Amino acid sequence: MAPHSSSPGPSADLLVVGGGVMGLWAAVMALRAGLSVCLVEAARIGAGASGGLLGALMPHMPDRWNEKKALQRDALISLEAGVARLEAETGLSCGYRRCGRVMPLIRPALVERALKHQADAAQHWPAAYSWRHLPQAAHPGWPAPSQAPDGVAVETLAARIAPRALLAALAARLRADPRCSVIEADGVAALDPAGGKAVTASGLRIGFSACVLAAGVESFPLLAPFLPVPAAALGQAVKGQAALLDAHINPERPILFADGLYIVPHESGQVAIGSTSEDRFDDPLSTDGQLDALLTRAALLAPELADAPVLERWAGLRPKAVGREPMVGRHPDFPRLFALSGGFKISFGIAHHLASRLIDEIRGEALDLPASFHLSTHLRLVT
Repeated sequence: MAPHSSSPGPSADLLVVGGGVMGLWAAVMALRAGLSVCLVEAARIGAGASGGLLGALMPHMPDRWNEKKALQRDALISLEAGVARLEAETGLSCGYRRCGRVMPLIRPALVERALKHQADAAQHWPAAYSWRHLPQAAHPGWPAPSQAPDGVAVETLAARIAPRALLAALAARLRADPRCSVIEADGVAALDPAGGKAVTASGLRIGFSACVLAAGVESFPLLAPFLPVPAAALGQAVKGQAALLDAHINPERPILFADGLYIVPHESGQVAIGSTSEDRFDDPLSTDGQLDALLTRAALLAPELADAPVLERWAGLRPKAVGREPMVGRHPDFPRLFALSGGFKISFGIAHHLASRLIDEIRGEALDLPASFHLSTHLRLVT
């Protein structure tokens, strides 16, 4: 609902709605392309799912290859240089490391699958990255031998990043640029994409040439007024829970991954544990026994973690679009309105890539992403 009164605010080439990883990368890419930017965040930078703990950047399995897997592979590879550039621009560390991933194998059939993935990776990944089966882990106890009776699968493309450190660096890049204004604690209350106007909850009027909705789960209701269907038809919120342990683990160790459990060592020596995927929940921001169960599993998989103090328990909502793919691109009926959301579990590894392609589209180029990612495709699915 629009506020009762309003006051003049900034005007910009691009209005970005949302201060998570998608919105921040979109704003940075727009500035690099020479556009002026106004970013509006209803709460604070990183208040949603992007402000979590995990930071695992893992490729899809290299079998059944398709253009989505190719895009994610290329994005994961290019992110290393993208982070290095951002760190050079801001002087801030993002906690990035290409650490690889280790997966325990608990039965012979998984060894066969690992060998198949080894051949698939050799075909579809650059030679610098590999997928191998090893009879035992390179780091003793990571995982515990009892949890990997048939050895481990090891891949070297995975990486990790400190989510909050990345967001801080992106926000610092924006605030250092005079062509950018960042507005927090004041969400968009009314949006007129045809007229290039928005009004915030406090009554601030913002003019724009283009608007990107990158507000995570809130992107769905923000798009709803411009759709013939309810917001729920576009996508849903999926709750995730995670924890941060004071474990003093060598940050060079790889990510441990087993049946949905992520164990992610960070540069600080702290270890992130996650994450649940809950379609149904009562409280989106509370943690419960499902996180306790993850911590118990983590201690079995990596006994060094058994007595590590829990520094933080976290919960948040991730956006899953109706087509299960990210939702990116121009609205077919409102040429000034664009979406950048629905990344679900892979947002941090591909946000920079999606944002770059979206800014290209805003500047007049064709959207160079798989058709299943396009906003127009998602809209066809629901209408």
